Amino acid sequence: MGLLNDLKTKVLTADGAMGTLLYSYGIDYCYEELNVSKPEIIEDIHKRYIESGADIIQTNTYTANAIKLARYGIEDQVVAINEGAVAIAKRAAAPGGQYVLGTIGGIRGIRKTDETLEEILEALHTQATILIEGGVDGLLLETFYDFEELSALVKLLRAHTALPIIAQVSMHEPGVLQNGVSLNEALHTLESLGANIVGVNCRLGPHHTIQAFENVELPETAFLSAYPNASLLDVEDGKVVYESEADYFGRAAVLLRDEGVRLIGGCCGTTPAHIAEVKKRLADLPPIKAKIVEKKKSLIIKDADEAAHEPLHVQAKKQRTIIVELDTPRHLETDAFVDGARILQDAGADAVTMADNSLASPRVSNMAMGARLKYEKNVRALAHITCRDRNLIGLQSHLMGLDALGITDILAVTGDPTKVGDFPGATSVYDVSSIELLELIKKLNEGISFSGKPLRKKANFSVAGAFNPNVRNVARAVPRLEKKIAAGADYFISQPVYTKEKIIEVYEATKHIEEPIFLGIMPLTSLRNSEFLHNEVPGIKLSEDVLTRMRDCEEDKQRARAEGLKIAKELIDVAAPLFKGIYLITPFMRYDMTVELIDYIKQLDAQTEGEQVNVETTH
Repeated sequence: MGLLNDLKTKVLTADGAMGTLLYSYGIDYCYEELNVSKPEIIEDIHKRYIESGADIIQTNTYTANAIKLARYGIEDQVVAINEGAVAIAKRAAAPGGQYVLGTIGGIRGIRKTDETLEEILEALHTQATILIEGGVDGLLLETFYDFEELSALVKLLRAHTALPIIAQVSMHEPGVLQNGVSLNEALHTLESLGANIVGVNCRLGPHHTIQAFENVELPETAFLSAYPNASLLDVEDGKVVYESEADYFGRAAVLLRDEGVRLIGGCCGTTPAHIAEVKKRLADLPPIKAKIVEKKKSLIIKDADEAAHEPLHVQAKKQRTIIVELDTPRHLETDAFVDGARILQDAGADAVTMADNSLASPRVSNMAMGARLKYEKNVRALAHITCRDRNLIGLQSHLMGLDALGITDILAVTGDPTKVGDFPGATSVYDVSSIELLELIKKLNEGISFSGKPLRKKANFSVAGAFNPNVRNVARAVPRLEKKIAAGADYFISQPVYTKEKIIEVYEATKHIEEPIFLGIMPLTSLRNSEFLHNEVPGIKLSEDVLTRMRDCEEDKQRARAEGLKIAKELIDVAAPLFKGIYLITPFMRYDMTVELIDYIKQLDAQTEGEQVNVETTH
């Protein structure tokens, strides 16, 4: 336990970034693979950091686990890459006796991985075992944004090794983790789980790292560590750069020591020059053994503003609830849309739902049109929000805007790929999936931003998840619904269904689910419309019977309209007794057809209620 004994009386200097130097060499591939193919390059970097004064170096193994190596198709080289890394680092450290830490990097970010936590832990535990068997002096767990992942890993490794464990979180905002937990609480939790050294690395530069540590109390048994970035990153000519002078980084190291940090290294953007300054500035400075932390006033997060309406998912559990989709215009003449929405609400629609650039074609913003509906016509708006068009910054900003407008009904969807729309060459973002977006929206309902920063007030979004029942076996789609429920979905809105059999199949497969399902019904307008939906629109399939009936109408528009409505009513006959929520999709602004279907649902409900009254009277 030489490392831990040294930290009792010394402030130690760790090395800096490996990737930054490799990047500066023009290497832009899997850095860890170099442990096997170009070991001399890695050894040279280790030696440069040792020459700069580092007491500790870390193995070049940040992404050397099976999950991350699979991105490069070299997951079968986990053993060779990790063994090679340990051998290289130990060889470099042998003359000076520097400590060698086996590095293990976090996998989860804001976006969850496809792998389960159990699968992640298995991969990281396998990597840790190789590093331990190679003879490292400790394990460095770094760049963990997901606190659940890091906590579970510390607990697992503590049960399997007595080696020192350094557990470092990464923050988007100074002093708070992605999950909204304070840095102070997180570090003390890691200490309680068995970590010997706890701290932070990456993402933030010296200024914000120091700021974060100002509110961290000294651990009882563990030591504090910090590996800040050289600065906030910049991009010049397409290359990532860090504008930081080594002297500034060295002076910052002293301030970190003043906050009680005993192990100080560098992350992205740092070089041997930065580490040399750290070593020079920390020379002969004893560690801080006592620290007074002024208690910050707890930030009060206000409750959400009272919603203007009962949430749709609550209403749909008790009574008939009808939502109607009306696509916002693809042009700038918007009055007809606004008037149509009001007509639909007057007819009995509980909310008017607006897609978010459906089929990847630009339309007037549903936020703007939702605001017009709300403030000009007192129409309840339900806004779809896709993962396709906005990065995380845009998604949070958009949702904050909806909250400010009092638009609290949301449908979270992945979004059609851009290739199907007007601009097939446009970039699809997809920073997160629809399931992850559900989780993030529910964070806003707790008053916490995507990054973990408090928002001072809670949102009160009622969030729907999309459901596509038009699959061969609906039962196989149910697990995805359950994942969305676990992520925060309050209810579901389905794609349109065109067979009675499918409606019954959906009911039987989902009747155990408490969250309401709004079953989609969309009237057909013509044979051409029918064949387009059947053959070209993802997630929609018509039965041969329906297609035949529409073919029989040929080019007679009135007959086609009447037949489309007749088919829709027949579907409603089956759906209405099984689902309290009905989702009517308006075709081509033909809201007169939707009004007729709303009236039909009302008639059915009145008839059903009358029959129930008669039965009760009879008995």
